[in-house]
Amino acid sequence: MESPEVLVLQASYTNPVHAEAIGFLLNQYAQDVMGGGESLSLDTQQQLAVELAKRPQAFSVLAFVAGQPVGLVNCFEGFSTFQCRPLVNIHDVVVIGGQRGLGISQKMLSKVEEIARQRGCCKLTLEVLEGNTVAQGAYLKQGFAGYELDPAMGKAMFWQKTL
Repeated sequence: MESPEVLVLQASYTNPVHAEAIGFLLNQYAQDVMGGGESLSLDTQQQLAVELAKRPQAFSVLAFVAGQPVGLVNCFEGFSTFQCRPLVNIHDVVVIGGQRGLGISQKMLSKVEEIARQRGCCKLTLEVLEGNTVAQGAYLKQGFAGYELDPAMGKAMFWQKTL
């Protein structure tokens, strides 16, 4: 199958087309089993870009095919105390069904890396579910891997506490 022409860009949270695409795509992700299998509230979908715009450390990358939104990566700048430099945490990666397997995530992740390098970041971080082998394959292609500081202490784990 021939890959479609993909437009990948850094989103402008104040652009209504971008704002609508962000809410739509994140809802698609939320509805997927990898995103928990439940729709986001309409309020969340409509207010997401507004709330992201309030956070200067946030940025998003969008992918469009034939003018339709097909991919999203939401990112947040953090800080590495060991490197004394910023880092970028990739928080959400979305490619809608029907567009998967066409290299869209690779193009978006390359754009994220470009933005991170422009910001002087020392690394990119992300989390991925153990059962999401397709995403793991995409991340491995981009050079991501699990990490450990000392093999005797094991690999890093990502935990959460809901508030």
